[in-house]
Amino acid sequence: MFKRRYTDVDREYHSILNVVNILSNSSVEDEERYSKKARFNNVPEESIEDKLDELIVKIGEKVTVVEFPQKICIYSTLIGLLNVRNYSFGGNVVEKLITSLRNHLKNGEYEKARIVVRFFSDLVNTRVISTASLINLFENLVDVTMEDNIPQVRSDYFVYMVLSALPWVGKELYEKKEQELDQILNMIDSYMNKRDKNDYHSALKVWHSDNPHPQEEYLSCLWNQITRLQSNKWVENHIYRPYIHFDSTLCEALQHNLVSIKPPPHESTNFYPYPEIVFRLFDYTDCPEKSILPSNHSIDRYLIEDNLRSIFNSTCFDRKDCATALLNYTNLSIATKIPLEYIIVEVIFGEMFRLPLSKYPAIAYGSIFLDLCKLMPSTFPQVLAQTVELLFDRLDTMNGACIDRFASWFAYHLSNFQFRWGWDEWTISLKNDPLHPKCKFISETFHYCLRLSYHAKIIESVPEAFHKLCPKLPKLVDKYPNAEDKDDQLDFTMTNETTKTIKDNVESVRDILGQKCSVEDCLELLKDITDESDESDSNKLRIEIFVNVLLNVSSKSMTHAFAYIAKYRDVLKQLNTDEEAQLQMMNTMLEVCSSHQQVANLNCTSVEESSIFFAIAFNNLDRKADEIRSFEIS
Repeated sequence: MFKRRYTDVDREYHSILNVVNILSNSSVEDEERYSKKARFNNVPEESIEDKLDELIVKIGEKVTVVEFPQKICIYSTLIGLLNVRNYSFGGNVVEKLITSLRNHLKNGEYEKARIVVRFFSDLVNTRVISTASLINLFENLVDVTMEDNIPQVRSDYFVYMVLSALPWVGKELYEKKEQELDQILNMIDSYMNKRDKNDYHSALKVWHSDNPHPQEEYLSCLWNQITRLQSNKWVENHIYRPYIHFDSTLCEALQHNLVSIKPPPHESTNFYPYPEIVFRLFDYTDCPEKSILPSNHSIDRYLIEDNLRSIFNSTCFDRKDCATALLNYTNLSIATKIPLEYIIVEVIFGEMFRLPLSKYPAIAYGSIFLDLCKLMPSTFPQVLAQTVELLFDRLDTMNGACIDRFASWFAYHLSNFQFRWGWDEWTISLKNDPLHPKCKFISETFHYCLRLSYHAKIIESVPEAFHKLCPKLPKLVDKYPNAEDKDDQLDFTMTNETTKTIKDNVESVRDILGQKCSVEDCLELLKDITDESDESDSNKLRIEIFVNVLLNVSSKSMTHAFAYIAKYRDVLKQLNTDEEAQLQMMNTMLEVCSSHQQVANLNCTSVEESSIFFAIAFNNLDRKADEIRSFEIS
């Protein structure tokens, strides 16, 4: 796990920031707020100004607000108050932020650039930046939509950058620059009417149906939310703005103008953010009566989801911190009656089901869910169980890749709760065709469970009716077994003499591997193995016998398998004389491990990492690796 390490500058910065952080507690009475404000005003001048240079570097070059975008209003309050006391400090911060924005755009750090623009917007509210210069910035960003010969994702990104900042500053611009704001919105409206979203919309949808929740394209959804916000005179009910308690102080501040900032020209190497689909799972009927879930086109829904997603992205490498920060989110909001657990679940599943690829490993989402259950044992497990039931009911129209991720996560979650689940409620699904999505989901879940446990445990944990969907007892296939009653596994088109010769060779190899003889002795023995039907005298039979015996002899545990592969690595390399030999080795491994997916995957990975294969068959080996992975969905 990665934990944040603080420098002395960090500590000094946060010691001053704590003064403003206290003001973000919505439960504090006004009198107490103003007493804290008075204490801030009584802070000795030198205790702040001595560290202004370090603060400028911290705020500008490293841009702390990018790391914690959910605290934008707190940071803007701090800078606004410091700007009142020291005008040059505010100017230096603005210059550093402008440099940061340009660098982020130049380096393709588009999410960071978006947060900086949002920060500029909120600095208008604290009288640090003038409204006219912010309008000029918005106009330059929206002008990208008029460029020729650029990909749509470029225009989409810069429009999204402006739209995502408007909830913070829309009311201020409406009151002071209404005409200019309307012009910007008209330009965006014109662009939204002509843009094409059909090329990718269906490919990114989690479900093939819009029932019960329409799956909107991200920019269209935000535009609808902004349009409704505009019709409500830019009044939102979510963002807590601590600077409103310092209005009498901030109104005396001198403002700074942003220099003209234009997006860098498009280059073929630019990699813009992927378009997305807004994931929706719940509506108000799914949530408790006492809580209020904002509607899909409410700007509050966007603000909550965007902030929770920011918290998740910034803390997901430490599951405990992430879970705690998500549940403490209401401390940064004036919204008090939102069904927080439901929105957290929706946001995390939306990230998990993101297409074409989720941003983080599957274990990240599963482990954070577990910690959320530990922190809120009375409510969160029930919400998660309700979510599983909703997803299971909608499997008929769910994207195949998302079904696989759902099964993988569900198996991991069950493994942490002794595989207990209300299986009886799903018994009716067993009447469906075995290839029905619900049956396949249950089957895939059991396959993933097997990786995290053992066969007998899975069998005893689920009702007998589900046993037909459980994987068979995994075991390796021995093409040349010892028992006489297994002779039928040999090829009877061969003569008895040939069969006897192969048996003798197999026993010799089995004996030498059982005795853990040296590589030299093993190679010497393999030289004596010949295939009379093979005129080219290739290594096909040697590979088939050696790999078959090697994997079966070492099948006691994965540790044994890895040790044997490492010990006889040079033998395997000697047998790999050409591309045909390498493919023969992969085919043999697949045959031996055909009923044991996990061993097949691990063994092939171990062989590949041992540099036993070489580049001539690289593409073919990739295809064989795909065959191994296909076991998981067969």
